[in-house]
Amino acid sequence: MRIATWNVNSIRARVDRVVAFLERSGTDVLAIQETKCRDDQFPYLAFEAAGYEVAHVGFSQWNGVAVISRVGIEDVAPAFPGQPGFAKPATTGDGELPGDAPDPVHEARALGATCGGVRVWSLYVPNGRAVDDPHYTYKLAWLEALRAQAAGWLAHDPAAQVALVGDWNVAPLDTDVWDVSVFEGSTHVTPAEREAFAAFAGAGYREVSREHLPAEHTYTYWDYKQLAFPKNKGMRIDFTWASPALAARVGAVTIDRDERKGKGASDHVPVILDLAD
Repeated sequence: MRIATWNVNSIRARVDRVVAFLERSGTDVLAIQETKCRDDQFPYLAFEAAGYEVAHVGFSQWNGVAVISRVGIEDVAPAFPGQPGFAKPATTGDGELPGDAPDPVHEARALGATCGGVRVWSLYVPNGRAVDDPHYTYKLAWLEALRAQAAGWLAHDPAAQVALVGDWNVAPLDTDVWDVSVFEGSTHVTPAEREAFAAFAGAGYREVSREHLPAEHTYTYWDYKQLAFPKNKGMRIDFTWASPALAARVGAVTIDRDERKGKGASDHVPVILDLAD
């Protein structure tokens, strides 16, 4: 079985590329992030015509996650239990906080589905924006809530086959960015974010893409600006934390760098896992 994850940065803009990737790569299950559409806007028919089922959650032109499968989709969950929402503190005209804080807004950032016996979670971790932004605190809370749930899933069933895949918006190592000095004081590389990411190992999971592709300066994302891709100014921020039972089945991991080339490419590329039967 072949599972892949890909931040497509707008599914409606790239549906043809995504379908072509599925057919060319022989991918059985694809987790995608940043679909940037509501459920009623998702191009289901294109995938159904190619022999795939789709589970999607999206509320607006932001965020959005999906799982696309040709080996079945069961037990779809549009969020993980306890998934935090985001509420940026509101201010009055003079910059003072009002008496009542706004309610947190639930965002379309996690979708779980069981495909071919594997519980696949498509995850779009909050960006964090800036270290002094409320979104950064939200990001850390979101990761901790996911870690707690993921630990509980293994405690309930140590043999569970779980794949936590997606855009984690964390560069765990200095070599996961082209020049770590450029990121000094910025998100994605702070100790707190890296600790939150590494905590999934303590929950019993293995980050299998690093195990199989340990090379330094191996990236999954390149900005559209300033010729970042031709200059290879990238980041490695797309990963898979696998439960022990699933990690034991992973025979190879591939980063499809060629998907960043050509007209209409996403700024991320697919990360592909090959599983033994």
